[in-house]
Amino acid sequence: MEELTPLVRGHIRRLFRAGEQDEVVRLLAEICGPGLPGASRGVSARVQCAALKVSAGRMDRLYDAIALAQTDWRDLLVAAGFAHDVNAHLNWRD
Repeated sequence: MEELTPLVRGHIRRLFRAGEQDEVVRLLAEICGPGLPGASRGVSARVQCAALKVSAGRMDRLYDAIALAQTDWRDLLVAAGFAHDVNAHLNWRD
């Protein structure tokens, strides 16, 4: 399991209820990280933030965002508005 960055953990705390946060951490760390097809380790936080942004704090939307990332994580970056700036996820505030 990948360790999530403080940035990603902060978004999780702000977006999801306490009872959902452990599951969100598990999903992002296990299936929405460096194991994504064609993704390098440096892309993980960017893709994870994109999934969180697209989810808007809803578990059903998070599942859909992760499924999109597993198909093509670049499409998730487009959906979140993170595709044209490699630092966009650093400036996003939920």
